[in-house]
Amino acid sequence: MKILDKYLIKQFLQTLLFGIVTFVLLFVVINLMEQLGSFVDNNVSIGMILKYYVYFTPEIIRLILPIAVLLSCLFTSGKMSTLNELTAIKAGGIGMFRYMQPFLITTFIISLFLVYFSGFVVPEANTKKVYIERNYMNLGSVRMGSNIYFQDSKTRIVTIGSYDVERNQALNISIQEFDPNNPTKMISRIDASRMEYAPFSKTWNLTGGIKREFYNDSQHEKKFMKLSINYLNFLPKDVINKQRKQEEMTLTELATFAREQQRAGNDPTDAYIEFHSRIAFAFSPLIVVLFGLPISANKRKGGLALQFGLNLLITFIYLVFMKVSQAFGKSGVLDPVSTAWFANFIFLAGALINLKRIKN
Repeated sequence: MKILDKYLIKQFLQTLLFGIVTFVLLFVVINLMEQLGSFVDNNVSIGMILKYYVYFTPEIIRLILPIAVLLSCLFTSGKMSTLNELTAIKAGGIGMFRYMQPFLITTFIISLFLVYFSGFVVPEANTKKVYIERNYMNLGSVRMGSNIYFQDSKTRIVTIGSYDVERNQALNISIQEFDPNNPTKMISRIDASRMEYAPFSKTWNLTGGIKREFYNDSQHEKKFMKLSINYLNFLPKDVINKQRKQEEMTLTELATFAREQQRAGNDPTDAYIEFHSRIAFAFSPLIVVLFGLPISANKRKGGLALQFGLNLLITFIYLVFMKVSQAFGKSGVLDPVSTAWFANFIFLAGALINLKRIKN
C-alpha cells in the first residue's frame, strides 16, 4: 500500500468516525426529546434509559452509515481540493480512478461488515430495545395478537384468531390434521372458541368446540365443552415469537420464517423482501460514494456547500427510490430479489456513466 493510500484512508476513516459519533449523538438527543414523556410517565430509571439507547445505537448506525460515508468522502476530498492537495495528486500523474481506489476498497469492506452488522448485531439489539419498550415504557406491547396461523407439524396446521399474551389464552382456534400419504386430504379438524395452556400438565385445554373426523364418504362430529390435548408442538412463548417484528429477526431467522410461511401456504414476499433488502442496503454506502466522490473531487461554482447539497440530494433520491421499489415488490410487480437490488443497479449504472464523463 502506497503512502498516499494510507493517508487517504486515514483521513477518510477519521472523518467517518467523527461523523458517526456526531450523527448518533444528534439522533439520540432528538429521540430523547420525543420519548421523554414515556420515560417520565412510566418512571423509567436513568440506568434503563441508558440501556435503551445502548441497544438503539446499532440501529442508528445502520441507518446513518450511508450518509456518514458520503459526507466523509465529501469533506475529505473537499479539504484536499481546498488545500490544493488534490491538484498536486493530479499533477503527479494520478488519475481520478486511481485516486478513488482507496475510498472504494475501504467502503466495500465497510459494506461487507454492514451485511453482518445489520443482519445479526442490529436485530439482537432491537430485540432488547423492544423488550424495554414493552415492559418499561408500555410502547407496542404485544397483548393481543391476531390472525396467527402456522404449520405445527408436517401434517398439522394451527389457526388462531387472536391470542391474549397476559392470559396465555387463544381465541377462535382451528387445528387441522392431514393424511401423511395425501397432504391435500384432511382427516380431522378441531374448532374451539377458546384454548388455554396448562403448564403443570403440559396440555392445551380447549373449551366450547367441535371435533370432526373425515372418512372416505362420511364424517363424524362430536361437540365438547372441554377437551385436553398434549400432542401440539408449540408453547405460549412460541405463539409470541411468531408475532415478532421482522426488525427483531436475524438474517437466518428471516430466511427460516420466510420458508415456514411458504410451507404453510402463506405469502412469504414481505419476509423475502426484508431479507434481501438488508443485504442490498448494506452496499448503499458503496453506491453513494461512487456517485458522490467524483462530484466532490472536482471544484465547482458554489464550493463545498453546493457539493454537499448535490450529494445529499442524490443520496436521498436513492434512498427514496429503494422505498418505492419495495412498494412495487410488495404489490407483486417485482420479485423480492429485484425489489431489493433494483435501486442499487439503477444508481450503479448512473454512477458508472458519470465516471466515464470524468476527465482524469
